[in-house]
Amino acid sequence: ITRKNKNVSIKIRTNLKQTLWGGDKIIPFKHLNSDLKGVGESWGDSGVEDNESVVANGPDKGLTLADMVRRYREELVGEANYARFGNKFPLLIKFIDAKQDLSIQVHPADDLAKKRHNSMGKTEMWYVVDADKGAKLRSGFSEQITPKEYKERVYNGTFADVLQTCAIKPGDVFYVPAGRVTWNRCGSFVAEIQQSDITYRIFDYNRKDRDGKSRELHTSQAIDAINFADVQDDFRTEYEQVQNEPVEMVASPYFTTSIYDMTEEITCDYSELDSFVIFICVEGACRLTDDNRNEITMCAGETVLLPASTQEVTIVPEGERVKLLETYV
Repeated sequence: ITRKNKNVSIKIRTNLKQTLWGGDKIIPFKHLNSDLKGVGESWGDSGVEDNESVVANGPDKGLTLADMVRRYREELVGEANYARFGNKFPLLIKFIDAKQDLSIQVHPADDLAKKRHNSMGKTEMWYVVDADKGAKLRSGFSEQITPKEYKERVYNGTFADVLQTCAIKPGDVFYVPAGRVTWNRCGSFVAEIQQSDITYRIFDYNRKDRDGKSRELHTSQAIDAINFADVQDDFRTEYEQVQNEPVEMVASPYFTTSIYDMTEEITCDYSELDSFVIFICVEGACRLTDDNRNEITMCAGETVLLPASTQEVTIVPEGERVKLLETYV
């Protein structure tokens, strides 16, 4: 990662997770040779304990992302990020394939997550990669309710009635701050960028796990996390859709994310950025070459982590078109 090591960009090994609600889109999307069924999640860059990403290339192949942060510190994540987060990598990247509805859930903000779990909170964003006909997401409230009404509606099974429902299509973006109640409906396939993996399940359709046990609910814990005033008509994030230049979609204290819809070469200057950069390929394939002439290829479903010491990268589409999400802190 240092200058003498030529700023090696990091590709992460695939980490697939079978879930009760998982589908069959992730494996072909990522061009994997696997017979796994019901894959609901593919984890990319992760420093989550017991789920740390593993480096798949270069001189540090086999190390976890947590090992990399401890070893390279500011050179990997940036000076301000290392001062802010220490040895904890501040983002988690996933692909989610919901063949069935996910649980209705909410995520805590930093202060509550720190108090209860000694962790960062979970603000996240979704980029819709694919969506079946009629697929929907529920995000936020369609009308304001009180904590008392929340308890009553969870008990009598009508809580979903006060959540905002949005029909989705590929390219839709949703920014989901901590405290917003969410629900990924069946047929949604999304890329997620998030702080952590802390989730409070509010309702799970009385489903049983593989051992025949009901999954744990966090109905009471969720009350302190929910933003009951979070009411809007449409929770989608609007952005300009243009080609061959970065388009910023989300700018927040937790991450900034842009989309690159490319049919031609682009060079990115990171000389003034004090952060790592993650590229997430959501369509097509490309080749990345950094300022020390290190070259790496990526295709749909893969992520590449550029260390904060990277000054410049040139991206060349392989084929007619590539779409990338670029995110940093």
